[in-house]
Amino acid sequence: MFSLAIHGGAGTLPKQEMSTAMEAACRAALRAALLAGKDVLAGGGSALDAVTAAVSELENQDLFNAGKGSVFNAAGEHHLDASIMDGSNGEAGAVAAVQGIKNPVQLAREVMLHSPHVLLTGKGAEEFAATRNIPHTPESYFFTNRRYYQYLLARQQDEILLDHAQYSSPKGTVGAVARDVHGNLAAATSTGGMTNKKFGRVGDTPIIGAGTYANNHTCAVSCTGHGEYFIRQVVAYDVHCLMEYKGLSLKEACEYVVHDKLKKTGGEGGLIAISKHGEICLPFNSEGMYRASLNEQGEFFGIY
Repeated sequence: MFSLAIHGGAGTLPKQEMSTAMEAACRAALRAALLAGKDVLAGGGSALDAVTAAVSELENQDLFNAGKGSVFNAAGEHHLDASIMDGSNGEAGAVAAVQGIKNPVQLAREVMLHSPHVLLTGKGAEEFAATRNIPHTPESYFFTNRRYYQYLLARQQDEILLDHAQYSSPKGTVGAVARDVHGNLAAATSTGGMTNKKFGRVGDTPIIGAGTYANNHTCAVSCTGHGEYFIRQVVAYDVHCLMEYKGLSLKEACEYVVHDKLKKTGGEGGLIAISKHGEICLPFNSEGMYRASLNEQGEFFGIY
């Protein structure tokens, strides 16, 4: 049995502001990513390949704060973060503050598979990308009018904004978790960070254990939300720990972390998770979370 879940970020526009066209675009983008991962899993492929395919598809959309649709930082540039983890062996790879990389999740995977390191940053990560024949993408590829307008307003107000805050596009960080037919788990997450972010700020997405975690003994987790809180609470790893050391179910662990522990500290956001048995949990404490999931019995889409 295989299972897959994806997210396009926590936080939504008010329902009255969500046009029919925007909702249709969201659903189409989520379905394309879901089917990209499903094709891998249905063919007997690995969970690692499935989350890479799903997140890459989301990065290729300009609807989300990852890859093509990433937000601008304070310098008017795009600094991208991503991570991936293989639950079968505990291997992980991540990149932070990279520029000109079309699919940061694919570079994170290269770090995991072809370097002795876990996390590479900035220019060094870009130099490594060249050694792995990952092409450099012009900065113009990441430009969208919607994100630029959001950036100008944030700069005018001298604010650093979550991707789903005021003046924002409604969608954010992307991620995927999967269980393949062999019982292996994997998780991946990708983001452009916060609008008008300064001083090289990095959130939870490329931090293994905070924004991404996978372990075949328990679960695979990908997070979205206000990254500082997810780092402090080590959210993704916390779900795993509650299952492994306290014996909680996937749902019990996810609900406690998102709706109790995280919320008490002021942390807004959510996560997607899959257990070793293929159970899926998609909790959030924000206004909404763009999410979709499937197993061999069917599909689920949640826009709000």
